[in-house]
Amino acid sequence: QVQLVESGGGLVQAGGSLRLSCAASGRTYSHNFMAWFRQTPGKEREFVARISRSGISTYSASSMKGRFAISRDNAKNTVYLQMNSLKPEDTAVYYCAASTGGIYYYSRTYPYWGQGTQVTVSS
Repeated sequence: QVQLVESGGGLVQAGGSLRLSCAASGRTYSHNFMAWFRQTPGKEREFVARISRSGISTYSASSMKGRFAISRDNAKNTVYLQMNSLKPEDTAVYYCAASTGGIYYYSRTYPYWGQGTQVTVSS
């Protein structure tokens, strides 16, 4: 089993920044890659970014490229999402997820999820 705990969400004004953290515990060695998704009420979870286990390979959704950056510190078993130039439409619950393989932008690829952290961007 893998446990994921997100933190760092909150209320921020448009144009501001936040850094989310996701601490992993349990069988972390089995992870191939980790990712961030977000979800708003009534909508499916939306892929945000993913990072390989080594941290060398990253990919962000096109709408977030240049504003969001994913990184990881394997010594701390923690993945981060740096969010800059936030917009009101970035308001959502952000989830951390882990998987050993599969199509990285599909939420169904990920068997392990955190509880989510709310990000609210005011205009």
